[in-house]
Amino acid sequence: MMIRITVLIILCGYACLLPAEAAQYAVARTSTPVLNSPEFKAVFGGANGRSLKTDRCGQVRELEYIALPGTLFTILKKERSGTADIYQVETDEYTAPPDVRLYVDGRFLTLEHTAPAPRRSALPPRERIVSALKASVGSPYVWGGNVLNGVPELAAWFYNGIGDDDKGGLILAGLDCSGLLYHATGGWTPRNTSQLITFGQGVAIAGKQSAEIAAMLQPLDLIVWNGHVIIVLDPQTAIESRLECGKPGKGGVVMTQLSHRIAEIMRTRRPADAWPGGKKRQGVFVVRRWQAP
Repeated sequence: MMIRITVLIILCGYACLLPAEAAQYAVARTSTPVLNSPEFKAVFGGANGRSLKTDRCGQVRELEYIALPGTLFTILKKERSGTADIYQVETDEYTAPPDVRLYVDGRFLTLEHTAPAPRRSALPPRERIVSALKASVGSPYVWGGNVLNGVPELAAWFYNGIGDDDKGGLILAGLDCSGLLYHATGGWTPRNTSQLITFGQGVAIAGKQSAEIAAMLQPLDLIVWNGHVIIVLDPQTAIESRLECGKPGKGGVVMTQLSHRIAEIMRTRRPADAWPGGKKRQGVFVVRRWQAP
């Protein structure tokens, strides 16, 4: 009997160990918050149904990103939280930091027993990307945010008696730095700066002065280091989402003069042609060109 069970496991793999009704895949039905914790109720709503768990800068550090509709997940584990099913998942669309586990609330998902096709993402035309970037100016900074108007389902499922004026921050309406680019490209670009530092082609900027670098840049070039990204809008202008803890509003999407912004960066960072390895990564920035002129 033991030999027969072993053979069955070898032949059909992990699926044989799952209950017949257990789904192995899921697809995001709508914009779906992906957390690094299964405690959704503690983050959204809290004990009184009116609060959001944030750090001293007003940011939800449990939020990794917001998966777009159609995102395909592989289900690793299911657990219960109150009346909701919480799934530990992984997805090819997001590379989590080492030792970070990803969780989604099952109410955002359509469960599947066989793997559906991955979400199809087409890069918008350049002018549409630029237009989306400009339209984002004034949006608040939201750690892990990449959906301009947030996730309205959070208000319905986790909060009690909140007014429209209070909903924005509670439903994650806003963008972080790489989320700004992700939003503008419809989820076509990598979600985190840890991937953007090697995305596209490097621009040779090592040893150059800020004015020289500014003159080399083209629209949609990325000025990036592991932790922040700034996007070139045109030869005079840069755009970014900045977290400004302690200031009114705590930051958000702003446009700045490109040459001044590069000069500001170079007070603490030096330009490099490619992202270096080892300890040399401290105090460095690169420019990545991911679109043809």
